This record gives sequence, C-alpha cells and structure tokens, in this order.
Amino acid sequence: MAMAWPPGSANTITRFDAVERYGVKAEGYAAGASAEVLDKLAGLIAAGELEAPIAATYPLTRVREAHELLARGHVHGKIVLVP
Repeated sequence: MAMAWPPGSANTITRFDAVERYGVKAEGYAAGASAEVLDKLAGLIAAGELEAPIAATYPLTRVREAHELLARGHVHGKIVLVP
C-alpha cells in the first residue's frame, strides 16, 4: 500500500456514512475508507509501525470545545470525538 501526502498536509479516516447521517461537514475523499485499507492500517498499528497520537478526546456534547482547540492550531495529534 503506497500512500503519500504532500509535506504539511494531514490525512484522517472518516466514516462518510456517519457524516451523511448526522449532516456534519467533512472535506476529503473516501478512497482510504475501504475495509482493505483499514485492515492494512490496523496491521501496521498492531506491528508498532504506525502511530496515531491522540491530542485530546471529547464527548460529542463538547464538540464546540474540540473545534475551538482545532481552530487554535498546532495540535500535535488527533482530536477524537466519542459518543
């Protein structure tokens, strides 16, 4: 699996079915959202070859705070929303 993004860019995994269901804004593409790609990523994580640092987690009820953190910039890791 060869994936490359330009320096200074970021990529993430999004559940586009949830984006549509909840009517939230998401920009990007669904090319990486296949079961095959997710399986390969899970294998890399399990092997310790891929890290996805988490900067913060927020319940959905605090989505505004999560967005404010993201808007400040310089977040080192993912911001995760949990049900």
